[in-house]
Amino acid sequence: MFLVTGITGKVGGATAKHLLAHGTKVRALVRNREKAANWASQGVELVDGDWNDSAAIERALKDVEGAFVMLPSVWAPSPDYKEAKGVIANYMEALTKAAPPRVVALSSMGANRISGLGMITALALLEQGFCSLTTPIALVRAGGFFENFLYGLQVAQGGTLPVYYNPTNRKSTMVATNDIGAEVATLLTRPAWSGQRVIELGSMVSADEVAEQLGEVLKLDVKAFAVPRAGWAEAFEQFGIPKGHTEPAEEMFEAVNAGWMDLGVGGTEHVAGTTRAREIFAAAQQVVTA
Repeated sequence: MFLVTGITGKVGGATAKHLLAHGTKVRALVRNREKAANWASQGVELVDGDWNDSAAIERALKDVEGAFVMLPSVWAPSPDYKEAKGVIANYMEALTKAAPPRVVALSSMGANRISGLGMITALALLEQGFCSLTTPIALVRAGGFFENFLYGLQVAQGGTLPVYYNPTNRKSTMVATNDIGAEVATLLTRPAWSGQRVIELGSMVSADEVAEQLGEVLKLDVKAFAVPRAGWAEAFEQFGIPKGHTEPAEEMFEAVNAGWMDLGVGGTEHVAGTTRAREIFAAAQQVVTA
């Protein structure tokens, strides 16, 4: 039995899918059973609770062979990242008491740094906290998700994909959430390890390459366009981030453009992604046109 958090999201869902494909039993910590009904129908055991309740996490960890944990996405975090700190404290308490044989935690490229990361700061805090655990830990530092470009299916009809990568031909680490789930499932089901491992997950891809692959799906000539830095705040507000709270997202992309999230940090393992952006776009397009 393996515990999966965030099962109703993309990464948690991909992890559960691959674990079930391995023929293993899966347990999920859920706030909303109705939202997770599809997983229950596939044999996933649901435990009521969420990451704000250390006792619920501890219950979900009971007698598992391993666990996958992640932080909830908070696009407008408090200046002191109190949301992430609270969840991390709950994880630490529950993992210390339950002491599962192994834990895989979702982190991010760049989380080895301690400042200038914007939203990635939450994951840097997670890594710092988990360093004190005695349980074998694998930190999966994933690249930027290809799925974050899915807005392009609508906005790129005119041939332009607006991005925050500048220059657009510079490569940075990117990955599909399905590949994250596959790697997490592999780590959980293969022979155990001791101590802490850090795995960089993804491949070096440029925004130009993503735009080209989007164009292949749309059957258009699509070019990446770097949104001017002065326009980032307004653009993020259009994505739903409250006015005056876009700085963490802006700082994150500045870190990406500075090369802080590239592959090759010393002392880490590296697993390349196998899914291309084109496959993500094609699958989403099929759903839209079905």
